[in-house]
Amino acid sequence: MSTLYVVATPIGNLSDLSERAKATLSSVDTILCEDTRVTGKLLHVMKIDTPMMSYHQHSGQDKTKKVIELLEEGKDLALVTDAGTPAISDPGGRLVEQLVAHFGSDLTITPIPGPSAVIAALSVSGFPADEFMFLGFPPHKKGRQTFFDRVAALESTTVFYESTHRIMKTMAEIEKRLPERRMMVGRELTKMHETVYRGTAAEVTAALDSTSIKGEFVIVIRSV
Repeated sequence: MSTLYVVATPIGNLSDLSERAKATLSSVDTILCEDTRVTGKLLHVMKIDTPMMSYHQHSGQDKTKKVIELLEEGKDLALVTDAGTPAISDPGGRLVEQLVAHFGSDLTITPIPGPSAVIAALSVSGFPADEFMFLGFPPHKKGRQTFFDRVAALESTTVFYESTHRIMKTMAEIEKRLPERRMMVGRELTKMHETVYRGTAAEVTAALDSTSIKGEFVIVIRSV
């Protein structure tokens, strides 16, 4: 029976791609990508010429059926996301769920672990991480206030993502609800302009001046 490899790729620094991940991406029949342009750049640098096929949040059932057909034909596939570990706040999770439902234990699904922005941020936060809650991205509109009310009510260390365009609004929501709670915000982790901000929401907001709010953010709020 075929194997689906769930392969973690760098979140910034290409040197973080493991030798096992390189070998896997080189050996499978097809790589399922969130964006073939993004993955194509990585494969080019690594001199890997494995064929790619897109699988993203807008892929319909026809694409899932195609993946199932490839696996039934005995093809080995690798699933990657644009950056980090597939299926973690990522549409690849839906595909894995559907494949498990279709094949059950007849399909081997093998993790090729590696970079994850969630774990990278927690590892340098200095906050307790024996237990933590990961919440993905806050909603853009509907449910946004409810999301931050939930964050304020959680007692565990809490981690979530935010984009360049909403980071300042998010900081205001946190300051309104948790003005005294310590937090860490990681910007562009593992990339050239990696920056870590620590303090209360007000202190972090003050540090996020207009020249530094570009990039991708991971927010970690300390447990009670």
